[in-house]
Amino acid sequence: MEIRIRDLVEAGLYKSEEEVMEEALRLLLQDRPHLRVALAVHRYRTDPELTLAQAAAIARVSVESMKEILERYGVPLRLGPADRTEALAEIRALEDFLNVGNS
Repeated sequence: MEIRIRDLVEAGLYKSEEEVMEEALRLLLQDRPHLRVALAVHRYRTDPELTLAQAAAIARVSVESMKEILERYGVPLRLGPADRTEALAEIRALEDFLNVGNS
C-alpha cells in the first residue's frame, strides 16, 4: 500500500501538500548532512548572489570549513566585491540590514 502526500493532508495531519514536502525536505537534510553540503556547494557554484557565509549556513558549517569544502570540490572562492560599484552596493545593503535591526 502506497502512502500519498495527499493522504496526509486529507487526514488533517498537514494543511497542504507543500507543508508535507517542506517538512520532508527539512528532515531529509537534517538526517543526511552530506546532502546539505552538496546543496551548499551547488548553490555557491551556480548562484553568483549566494555569499560564502550563506553557503556555510546552508551546509551548517563554519565559514572556514566552507572554504575548505569548496576548495576540495574545486570551486573558486568569490571573496570581496569585483569592483567599486559592487563594493558600494554591499555597503548600502549592510547599512540597510543594520538599520532594520534598529527599527
